[in-house]
Amino acid sequence: MKITAAVTRENGGPFTVEELELDELRHNEVRVRLVATGICHTDALVRDGVYPTPHPAVLGHEGAGVVDAIGDSVTSVIVGDHVVLAAAYCGHCRRCRAVQMAYCENLLAADFGGHRLDGTTALSKGDEVISSHFFGQSSFATDANVVEESVLRVDKDVPLEHLGPLGCGFNTGAGTVLNELKPEIGSTLVVFGVGAVGSAAVMAAVVAQCAIVVAIDIFDERLSLAKELGATHSINSKTEDVAKRLDEITQGRGVNYVIDTTGRPELLRTAAESLGVRGTVALVGAAKPGTEVTFEIGSSLVKGWTFKTVVQGSSVPQVFIPQLIQLWRDGRFPFEKLITDYRLDEINDGFADSKSGKTSKPVIIFSADGPELVVRAGKARSRWRACDRLDQAASRRR
Repeated sequence: MKITAAVTRENGGPFTVEELELDELRHNEVRVRLVATGICHTDALVRDGVYPTPHPAVLGHEGAGVVDAIGDSVTSVIVGDHVVLAAAYCGHCRRCRAVQMAYCENLLAADFGGHRLDGTTALSKGDEVISSHFFGQSSFATDANVVEESVLRVDKDVPLEHLGPLGCGFNTGAGTVLNELKPEIGSTLVVFGVGAVGSAAVMAAVVAQCAIVVAIDIFDERLSLAKELGATHSINSKTEDVAKRLDEITQGRGVNYVIDTTGRPELLRTAAESLGVRGTVALVGAAKPGTEVTFEIGSSLVKGWTFKTVVQGSSVPQVFIPQLIQLWRDGRFPFEKLITDYRLDEINDGFADSKSGKTSKPVIIFSADGPELVVRAGKARSRWRACDRLDQAASRRR
């Protein structure tokens, strides 16, 4: 079938919107008509050749849409279901069997290989092969053949337009707090970089009842939003001495938990030095392979501190994403405040605005292709307004 997709063709080049051919559904796949998809920093890294997905490729891994067809072995969804798309995993390695899907031993092949595990791709343009199945989905497209492991059914009364980022960015930030770190009530948690992932971590820290939640960034607008989301303190790392301010905030006791979303070695060094006894630094920000960081290990030995990397918030998407939706229903995870909408032909603007700090989470809204989508989108917007959320976010939209 013919679809429209944003294609990356060369390292660092722009996305181009093109008509492609989507192949036949496989037995373990779900055909999803995309309503929206988030733009994530990982997409930018792959676009720029930092990670090895072959070009040309259709990226996108925060999709949300409606099931149009299912393969004959699919049992978790039916046609017409509303779904959120998350990262793929193999389902049979030791980590998957231990319900640690975020650490699937075949993650690189399942998420970055650019093809199905049998070597075929779902996308083409004439005789040209286009990489597909990015994170099992390749959601920068109007339609996608998605592996069942990436698909999560959601209730139809929840607006689909802005659910996609729950599949990666918001899942990563919130999951790192709630699934991995599990901070004690009254503890101190610091977030380096409060874009989409970091802001989700701030909201989760509030859910976890941390007493002190510190947001650190170089953009004042993001810091202001972090305060609105529940951060008790903010630090602009361009204009303030981060180490000094953290020492003041903790009254010299040091920090219990730090989440770094930046992947910058100098910030990780600062994060480690800010820790109190038994403190933990969790790195969630992606960096170029080969990036190194140095830590002081002499006097810091007696702290018994921990450094760890966290993937996808250590979550099982089919379990954790419904929990985030429930927190949203309860008014405790207002992720819509982070979102700015774009059309598919504005995808390059979305990437640029995210990099500049103009928006925290760009989301591509696909044009309605029939009466059903028009009606559904209208009802969804009404539900946002009924919850008194959309109007708050509108002031940040273009």
